[in-house]
Amino acid sequence: MKTIALFQISGWEADYLKKKLETARLSVDVFGEGVDKASVSDYGRYDALSVFVGPQVSKEIIDKFSNLKLITARSTGFDHVDVVYARSKNIALGYVPNYGENTVAEFAMGLILTLTRKLYLGIDRIKEGEGFSFEGLEGFDLKEKTLGVVGAGRIGRHVIKMAKGFDMRVIAYDRNPKPEIAQELGFEYVSYDDLLKQSDIITFHVFYAPETHHIFNKSSLDKVKKGALIINTARGPVIETEALVLGLKKGIIGGAGLDVLEEEGVLKDEQGYWMRGANDDAKGVNMKTLLENHILFKMPNVVVTPHNAFNTREAKTRILDTDIANIASFFEKGAVQYPIP
Repeated sequence: MKTIALFQISGWEADYLKKKLETARLSVDVFGEGVDKASVSDYGRYDALSVFVGPQVSKEIIDKFSNLKLITARSTGFDHVDVVYARSKNIALGYVPNYGENTVAEFAMGLILTLTRKLYLGIDRIKEGEGFSFEGLEGFDLKEKTLGVVGAGRIGRHVIKMAKGFDMRVIAYDRNPKPEIAQELGFEYVSYDDLLKQSDIITFHVFYAPETHHIFNKSSLDKVKKGALIINTARGPVIETEALVLGLKKGIIGGAGLDVLEEEGVLKDEQGYWMRGANDDAKGVNMKTLLENHILFKMPNVVVTPHNAFNTREAKTRILDTDIANIASFFEKGAVQYPIP
């Protein structure tokens, strides 16, 4: 019987995944921690790993699992897996190509409304007992404003549909434009620089890859429309944190809604990180970026949420069902249903 190790999963999700896989006659072990922190007594017994985002499935981790045949990522992003090394070891790779187009798009629109109508400031004022007053909470309409969508894929197109419902003008930048989609949804493709110049709100919906690393950076500040809002529900490193802080401090950027951050993995366990500071797992961490994140937290025109855009029962069920399909397909047919490209 093949044995699967499920990492960084608990509660109903662990029960759901374990039951379904065992129905497919697979043995399952569940670890609540990430693969880099879990206490594994016998690495050699596992044929497959199922992992979530965050902890790195590095060469060193892969080498510990001597009989590994499959790694599945319960996520759309897979930059946390050493894909090249896994392939060199003939390990199959699966991922979740789509699960929450509407889920993440709804969250992005929520961040936009939170900023444009100062919802967080208003709620905080009431909860802190500062009085029932709207003074200083003036916002602005979305109607007739320009939304720039960076990455008009599945999630980006859902955002576009929602924005059109607010009577917004929508422009988009995408490496692979589809004119028929633009005509159907009523938006215009433009260059990335033109999107920066024209947009009142810019929302990012791109994969993280070398070509999207810091796609918004310090040079972008010379091009972006003054006062534009920045929304990121994609991956933290698509935005250069230093550039974002500078833009906000100088008033070039009017505000930011961020569900993802650079170095967010460390933010989840800062105390543990500091205690391990001299050890190998601290290598490669950008201390300056960590400090800049804390500056963002304190800015009144910045809203930060903890990588929560995916987090609905419906979306998580779709993720789990896709992971089950990948694992079952590999052990039944020799190939995952959704291979990492």
